[in-house]
Amino acid sequence: MSDTNGAGGAHEANAANGTTRAGTTRGLNGAGGTTGTGGLDAALFAAWAEEIAAAVRADRDRLTALDSAIGDADHGANLDRGFTAVAEALAGGRPDTPGALLSLVGNTLIRKVGGASGPLYGMAFREAGKALGDAPAVSLADLDEALAAGLAAIRKLGSATEGDKTMVDALAPALRALTQAVQEGQDPAEAVGAAAEAALAGAQATIPMQARKGRASYLGPRSVGHEDPGAASTALIVRALHAAVSRTAGAPGETSRRAPEGPA
Repeated sequence: MSDTNGAGGAHEANAANGTTRAGTTRGLNGAGGTTGTGGLDAALFAAWAEEIAAAVRADRDRLTALDSAIGDADHGANLDRGFTAVAEALAGGRPDTPGALLSLVGNTLIRKVGGASGPLYGMAFREAGKALGDAPAVSLADLDEALAAGLAAIRKLGSATEGDKTMVDALAPALRALTQAVQEGQDPAEAVGAAAEAALAGAQATIPMQARKGRASYLGPRSVGHEDPGAASTALIVRALHAAVSRTAGAPGETSRRAPEGPA
């Protein structure tokens, strides 16, 4: 499975230097979910984890089929096991802050998920949680910085860049779209929706690529014509975030849990 890491940019430099905006949130809400000014609390992040678990469960066979073509045929099963464990952990007691919740997600994935995806996703969630600190709720800008910290963490485990046919081909464009939406002042559902669309487009763009990193790179030209499983699961995760934000905010047009299937 070629779900190795990739390029970052200014966001990742900020994350590495510890210059995220966590702890500076404005307009926080006391209930669950979001506020008009963009406050995102632990309930929202718990809903995200639940949406991921449901999306991965629904797409388990497709992710495994993608991985069978160019990897080791375990991506769907591994992620399903990992996010099922996350859901069980949250059912036993939800952390009070977004940062602690994402750290729990990351630690659980590292313990439960085999292959490359466990360490990659696990470290991404852990570092995103660390970037959010102990604030009871965070802003959309904080979320943007946290996801950048996650991408920076993934970079430490490999050396892939966009175009290498890996998970970064979905995650990097999603982060760019979210950053632009934050700068434009979009509301959370619109901003994360833009990120979800960018992630899906990035994943589908891996189909004509030849893999240059991960197990798929051993196939050379034979890796062409297949969607990268790590990019596909990254798109699911970002789309799950959009679904959670839309659901908790009561926004119309909630994103479906299941990403449309591209040609394998």
